[in-house]
Amino acid sequence: MLFRRFSLIVYALLILIPLLVVMLTSVKTLQETFANPLAFPEGGIKFDNYIAIFQEQTMAGYFLNSTIVTLFSVTLTLLFASMIAYGITRLNSWIGNALFVLFTLGMMVPAQVIMVPLYSLMLDFGLTNSLVGLILVNISSTLPIAVFILTGFMKTLPKELFEAATIDGAGNWQMFAKVAIPLSLPSLSATAIFLFVMHWNDLLYPLLFITDNAYKTLPLALLEFQGQYSTNYPMLFTGVIIASAPMVIAYVFLQRFFVAGMTAGAVKG
Repeated sequence: MLFRRFSLIVYALLILIPLLVVMLTSVKTLQETFANPLAFPEGGIKFDNYIAIFQEQTMAGYFLNSTIVTLFSVTLTLLFASMIAYGITRLNSWIGNALFVLFTLGMMVPAQVIMVPLYSLMLDFGLTNSLVGLILVNISSTLPIAVFILTGFMKTLPKELFEAATIDGAGNWQMFAKVAIPLSLPSLSATAIFLFVMHWNDLLYPLLFITDNAYKTLPLALLEFQGQYSTNYPMLFTGVIIASAPMVIAYVFLQRFFVAGMTAGAVKG
């Protein structure tokens, strides 16, 4: 018991110390940071970096781009994944199993392997430097993992409920909307949080497809604070905190759904 508590304290410190350094650096000047990275800012805490990052940089536009891309990517991925997962579970034959295996194989392909053909395809369709193109790529890249998660949960739903709905005259779309979706809300919520973190933090695809400042997302915009010979750490860490804030807020308010979704279906009655 004592060793476990000691291990938890060490683990907590490993997380808290870098977090405190980031927060302290974000309220200091560049000179204060290089003079003593771990010291408190001279003259008290100042929020000049937070004001400057929105005044001098187009951070509000980057934030809006990330919000649009993330919301549309998560919503459409959940919509398509839930329909596919429902179809796989309702087919209940080798066709459903083959589709499930096909989407599972999609999880095994690293994004770096398909970067060149994917860029060529997006270029041919004129979808580079476009939020629409970025949303489409995000959906295609995370659809397999969403289908995998939701299919695993929907397979645990009682078949008797669907049989009763069929006897009452419900069609497949009615059963999907009024039976499968309401019962799958915990798993959908957990998957939504997982997808939100992936899309919000994504740097690879914006770096690959976006070169116009008007369409940059937050992770890509943070690279502007890194130069070849120097890095503006106070502004960089300020941007990191601003970019991380929505994820922290979302998890605080939705953590009960995340825990429920992760444990749903683990115990069968």
